[in-house]
Amino acid sequence: IMNKFVAEFSGTFFFLYVILATGAAIPIGLALAVAIMVLGKFSGGNLNPAVSVMMVAAGKLPSEDLLPYILAQVAGGLAALELYKRVKA
Repeated sequence: IMNKFVAEFSGTFFFLYVILATGAAIPIGLALAVAIMVLGKFSGGNLNPAVSVMMVAAGKLPSEDLLPYILAQVAGGLAALELYKRVKA
């Protein structure tokens, strides 16, 4: 079983890499949909710190998961940026 924090890292990584690599609305939308459909069953598919904060405020995500979710999402974004910089060069 996939860890929910690994799911948030992986989904955010994939989604943000597609944003960086394409900058096009259709692939970005498809990437978000695929990430949520594939990984959402493990973590809820927040893939965004603002969504995670809102889910805690709405009582749909335990507050103790907020910081690890945000760290996983930010790390996924930074890893996507690093991969993008290495691939585009």
